[in-house]
Amino acid sequence: MRLPVPPRPRSLAGQLFAMQAVLLALVVAGYALFTYVSDRGQAEEAARRQATAVARSIADAPSVRAAIGTSDPTALLQPYALKVQHDTGVDFVTIMNPQGIRWTHPQRSEIGKRFLGTISRAQRGETFTETYTGTLGPSVRAVTPVTADGHVVGLVSAGIKVTAISQRVQVTALLAVAAGVLALGAIGTYVINARLRRHTHGMNAAELSRMHDYHQAALHAVREGLLMLDARYRVALINDGGRELLGVPREKDVVGTSVADLGLPVPLTGALLASEPRVDEVHLTSSRVLVVNTSPVSGGERRGTVVTLRDVTELQSLMGELDSERGFVQALRSQAHEAANRLHTVVSLIELGRAEEAADFATAELELAQALTDQVVAAVSEPVLAALLLGKTAQANERGVELVVSPDSGLDDGLLPEALPARDLVTILGNLVDNAVDAARGGLPARVTVTARTEGAELLLRVTDTGAGVDPAHADLVFQRGFSTKPAGPDGRGLGLALVRQAVHRHGGTLSVAEAEEGGAVFEVRLPLADGARGRVPVPAGDGDGVPGGEA
Repeated sequence: MRLPVPPRPRSLAGQLFAMQAVLLALVVAGYALFTYVSDRGQAEEAARRQATAVARSIADAPSVRAAIGTSDPTALLQPYALKVQHDTGVDFVTIMNPQGIRWTHPQRSEIGKRFLGTISRAQRGETFTETYTGTLGPSVRAVTPVTADGHVVGLVSAGIKVTAISQRVQVTALLAVAAGVLALGAIGTYVINARLRRHTHGMNAAELSRMHDYHQAALHAVREGLLMLDARYRVALINDGGRELLGVPREKDVVGTSVADLGLPVPLTGALLASEPRVDEVHLTSSRVLVVNTSPVSGGERRGTVVTLRDVTELQSLMGELDSERGFVQALRSQAHEAANRLHTVVSLIELGRAEEAADFATAELELAQALTDQVVAAVSEPVLAALLLGKTAQANERGVELVVSPDSGLDDGLLPEALPARDLVTILGNLVDNAVDAARGGLPARVTVTARTEGAELLLRVTDTGAGVDPAHADLVFQRGFSTKPAGPDGRGLGLALVRQAVHRHGGTLSVAEAEEGGAVFEVRLPLADGARGRVPVPAGDGDGVPGGEA
């Protein structure tokens, strides 16, 4: 048996429309009732004044006094009363003696009978009005005395029926106006709520509340950064990931703050303020490498911008290590090729019967390779740096550049603190060496000198090349992300030195570039060896993007 599907709750716009329609109907009904009561009261008051005026006019007429003094007042007063009743529009005119016996009446059969109503006040000489139910039904009537020589000789009553008073109130017009107001109000309310329905996509209050809860939960759960800007480039929303990636404290309320006031690097701020979309742009902050995507929100006009941020700091470091590994593999492949050539030479010498020359040739090659290894390991016994330098030496040799370790280098194993991980050392020294090898290629001599030693509580890493050097005009530009003297390519030119500078500042160190004594450039890095020194050097502001970049 199929269970009946419960009806879907009315949408928020529908609920508001129903509530507004009921309120509007109540307001219009209340106004109509008030207007009806007010008009009826005014009509009754007008009827009282009219009846009083007619009764007093009759009581003051000399012909009425003269007819009262005759032996048959009815014969003279009945025609007169009917004519006055017709001319003035009242429903009845009754003239009676002081005791209330009628001399006139619209219905002739009622003549001679007692007047139904109050006459005591009129008998005392007072004019008054009242609402009373007589022979013609409920009526508003006025009763006034007829006096002669100071005595009450008769009474006059003129009245208008209540039904006639109700007819004077424009009930039909009032209902038409009320219906028109109700219809216009309903149409206006429907139009407004139709627009609200479009904005809320027909969802009811419970669905909107549930969507808000999901929205908040998703924002806090997503690790990627999400930033929403309004049409004036002010922060409309930022999630926890966005705060972390942009370095915005969680306790700081930045909603409504302009992007330009967030203290972000200039290129990153420019990307966020750009009107055109940005796709997978790489930007650096003081401690992270971010991939930024922006997409404008438009609905006929620009309403804002949605920004997504991805942290690729670890990925970039791994890519650097991968590039180094690729270089090692290429160097090993080349060395294997050379080793095969040398082995063929040794075999050929043996086949030619020159065994001593073959032994001398093989021994010389082994001594050369061992000497290079002994030189690097003796100078830098720290395993990660030693392995890096050996690989870079072979790689530089394949590119026609001589890489040597300076005699004053000396770095023992176990000296580096845990706060200075090997990955960061590979990033720093590996990119500096790659940059120097690129600069030294084609020069005479083509040489790169690496110095690694400790000076007091600092680790000194110095890389000197024999290239063209750094133009003094570019001394600052070389540390801006994207700067390179080589043609741009898909391998991300201008990012290597930026990563170096980022890693150096992350560990509270310093990075500088100067002209070498023999020409070329010398890059010098100083890193504190104390664990607590990390982060003690603030990142300089206004250097382009917070973390300078350079050629890689």
